[in-house]
Amino acid sequence: MQASVGGNRIGYDDAGRGLPVLFLHGFPHDRTLWSHQRIALASRIRCIVPDLRGFGESTGIAHDVDTFADDWVALLDHLEIEDAVVCGLSMGGYIAMAMWRRHAKRVRGLVLCDTRAGADSAEQRAARNAMITKARAEGASALADAQLEKMVGRETHAHRPDVVETMRTMMSRQSAAAMTGALQALRDRPDSQDTMKSITVPTLVIVGEDDVLTPPAEAKAMIELLPASAGAQLEIIEGAGHASCVERPAAVTHALADFLAALTEQG
Repeated sequence: MQASVGGNRIGYDDAGRGLPVLFLHGFPHDRTLWSHQRIALASRIRCIVPDLRGFGESTGIAHDVDTFADDWVALLDHLEIEDAVVCGLSMGGYIAMAMWRRHAKRVRGLVLCDTRAGADSAEQRAARNAMITKARAEGASALADAQLEKMVGRETHAHRPDVVETMRTMMSRQSAAAMTGALQALRDRPDSQDTMKSITVPTLVIVGEDDVLTPPAEAKAMIELLPASAGAQLEIIEGAGHASCVERPAAVTHALADFLAALTEQG
């Protein structure tokens, strides 16, 4: 499916009926990151799974997380959805936090996967700049290859070559221009620790036990920031790295299903 959002063409999937859940992919992915969850959960919930600007089938470029967040509120408007659970992995998690900060009334619940609340350190900003230079000079495939080592966990590298190849293919097909814009958004995003303290909707935090980009310590730090009103839950996925929903799809889907079932029961 396609929609016009912010003057750009946005590719998205809209499958199932019931509680709407907006799935946001990370960097440098596309909406196929959530394919297992979309297929498995569509019998119970409405899965809305878009490509971020410039990724997958979407056009345009964004250079800040607020623009990405505003895109998804516009997509909800297009679909005539008042509010939704927002589920984001990595950069998708940063965008989910921006949606809460800017459009809290449109967020019914949050699922923050393999992400963190803090802004980039000076060292991390320098690394983003180096990645921007690499993407411009060598293209998307070179950057994807450089990212792959840390994108999935050690068990996946050792025993699941099909998953490694899936992630390599997904990352390599993105454009260098989209990667550059997203890297700028990642580099310059605001610190969200105060945002986390303001969350009042049910929140699930998921992290791969072998995630080296946003490790379990970051997930536990987010749990500590969340107020009691968020009813925060933490799920650590065994045998998964940063791309937990692809590396251990059944485990992530199970955690999501339980969390969303409880939300549905609450009405």
